[in-house]
Amino acid sequence: MYEMTRPLDQTATLSGLTKVQFIALMAMLMSINAISIDIMLPGLQEIGASLGVADENHRQYVITAYLLGMGFAQLFFGPLSDRFGRKAPLLGGLALYGVCALAIVFVPTFTTLLFLRLVQGVGAAATRVITVSIVRDVYGGRQMAEIMSLVMMVFMIVPVIAPSIGQLIMLFSEWHMIFVVIGLFAVAVALPVSLRLRETLAPESRRAFTASSVIAGFRIVLTNRLALFYTLATSALLGGLFGFINSAQQILVGVYGLGVWFPAVFAAFAGMMAVASFTNSRLVRTFGMRALSHAALLGVTLASFIWMSASLIGPL
Repeated sequence: MYEMTRPLDQTATLSGLTKVQFIALMAMLMSINAISIDIMLPGLQEIGASLGVADENHRQYVITAYLLGMGFAQLFFGPLSDRFGRKAPLLGGLALYGVCALAIVFVPTFTTLLFLRLVQGVGAAATRVITVSIVRDVYGGRQMAEIMSLVMMVFMIVPVIAPSIGQLIMLFSEWHMIFVVIGLFAVAVALPVSLRLRETLAPESRRAFTASSVIAGFRIVLTNRLALFYTLATSALLGGLFGFINSAQQILVGVYGLGVWFPAVFAAFAGMMAVASFTNSRLVRTFGMRALSHAALLGVTLASFIWMSASLIGPL
């Protein structure tokens, strides 16, 4: 299958950034979602206690509400960025995200917190979908896969350090300060996007923002078997990943009693994913996206089956 590629020295200039700067900024944008979830894991118990959450399982809704907003809003930001370009919707999403983060500092009830987290997820959806679109504007084919692997490698630094940052905040302050840090991070990301990143979507490539145009775009994706089934497979894998993240604090601290060591163990998991992303960036040009993704999927399936069997058998 033909894969579109562009010379790296030419495509990097489309963004106004060097290749290293481009990867770093895209990783920062992707990290918005990681820091929104991972930094607060050590503080979930205190959030629940402060806002009167009796059922400890309900504390997880802080993460679930965010993911719901982020997931559904991606369907909106994709067509919006195809019509108005990448920068304006991206900055709008970052602004909404940051305002919600700071507003949560003053919430009186758990319900209000969940609502603001839902809206915050809506703003964060812009960073998730538009970041990939920007990379696609600049790179194509295996070059895009290589760049995304490097972006993911840098991005995985955040899950490594975010729980530790959250733990430090909880040691010297309280949970409200976590959302202040999240809001400041949004500002730190928005500044280089506003000042340095060029618009990467050419005017002639923009699509009309109408119901018929949006439906036609979705039809193209849904009627393409490769796009549809790779999307479904990715959704299933991400569902498993977020299921782990959602329950990690409760299981590792509540069941296994890790206490203050939880951030270190969580960082080890994220560190292995960063190593895998770097390895993928080195191998993808040689073996291609299809071979590597299929092999990885088989490996995940086999490992999951082994762990499931071990949990059913129990200790020997």
